Amino acid sequence: MQFARLNSTFGPLLATLLLLGSSCLLAETPTESDQAKIRAKKQARTSSKEVTPQDGKQTWNIEAPPGDGFEQPIEVNEGTWISLDVSPDGSEIVFDLLGDIYSMPIAGADGSAGHQPAKLTSGMAWDMQPRYSPDGRWIAFTSDRSGKSERAGDNIWMMRRDGSDAKQVTNETFQLLNGPAWSPDGNYLVARKHFTGRRSLGAGEMWMYHRAGSDSDAMSGVQLTQRANDQKDVNEPIFSRDGRFLFYSQDATPGDSFEYDKDSNKQIYVVKRLDLKKGTTENYITGPGGACRPVPSPDGKTLAFVRRVGAKTGLHVLDVESGAIRLVYDELERDMQEAWAIHGVYPAYAWTPDGQNIIAWAKGKIRSISVVDGSDEIIPFRIEDKREMRRAVRFPVAVAPDNFPIKMLRWVQVSPTENQVVFQSLG
Repeated sequence: MQFARLNSTFGPLLATLLLLGSSCLLAETPTESDQAKIRAKKQARTSSKEVTPQDGKQTWNIEAPPGDGFEQPIEVNEGTWISLDVSPDGSEIVFDLLGDIYSMPIAGADGSAGHQPAKLTSGMAWDMQPRYSPDGRWIAFTSDRSGKSERAGDNIWMMRRDGSDAKQVTNETFQLLNGPAWSPDGNYLVARKHFTGRRSLGAGEMWMYHRAGSDSDAMSGVQLTQRANDQKDVNEPIFSRDGRFLFYSQDATPGDSFEYDKDSNKQIYVVKRLDLKKGTTENYITGPGGACRPVPSPDGKTLAFVRRVGAKTGLHVLDVESGAIRLVYDELERDMQEAWAIHGVYPAYAWTPDGQNIIAWAKGKIRSISVVDGSDEIIPFRIEDKREMRRAVRFPVAVAPDNFPIKMLRWVQVSPTENQVVFQSLG
């Protein structure tokens, strides 16, 4: 049996181990001065956090996080999980990349002659999922920037087509929103609101907001759908061209609990259609491989959607009148049907105004896909930019120190004098 005594600083409990069967340690109890030092350290850490003047609660300024900052140059001609949209006049594409939003001519901006995509947003906040308004003057997007509540978190915002005059549309601080889509009249935005229950995995509902709600402090929104449970996800809302229906995708697997081992060869997600006039909902596209990311064509006669085909993810089109489904392109990136897809099962894509092509991200590039024959053409872009970064907080950890803190004590006994304890640890 080996004994060791802690010094009066009451630092980490260090033990010198002797391999003599079971090891027992003795330690002095902390003094009042030791406890005062610990309380002082905790108070100092708390007082260093930012406090809002309105309610005194601690907040996080997403645009000015603490730590050592630096700028990271980037030079890219491809990206990952890019959501995009095509302007109503067919002249531009708006897309997200690494937390900022850019726009470029629909023919691309490959960097030649200095022509690069125009940068519409910047800063530490993460901006994504841009969508043009029906008149093409505004762009809705998701951002975790600090807004009216001074609490950073995903909400729906809108800005002018050139990136100016950003306005907050929703003001949620816990049940956050993403995936905005405009109503055909341009007055409303629908988005997915996130809810959690017993697990961090959550479920969504579709809520609608007036674009000018923030001007009159009316940002609570109107609920359009009711979540079936707290774990099965719902996503990717979009209005029909006449505004009567709302299409969206939903995890339709049996049961109320989320599972990781779902079979994509069967049905995971389905496309649902909510009749906003009658208030009824139906399973609109079902079947093996599932169905997600519905997008109506400009004339409303065809609905594009994404479905798994064996090991591949394919872009399909549904003829609304006949119900016929046709595979257009089977080289999309893998969708996220098996996973938890809070930001969409597949990135947003869009039709060209003439209905002949679909502009989508796949294999790192933005591509123009012919609806007629499935041929694709890369729309090039090149971005030379920078990102504001913070260095990661790291702590050195000794791999095999001679002394180290004991984290589990067994059979603790206090000495008769009450100034020491004996216990067994580490075998």
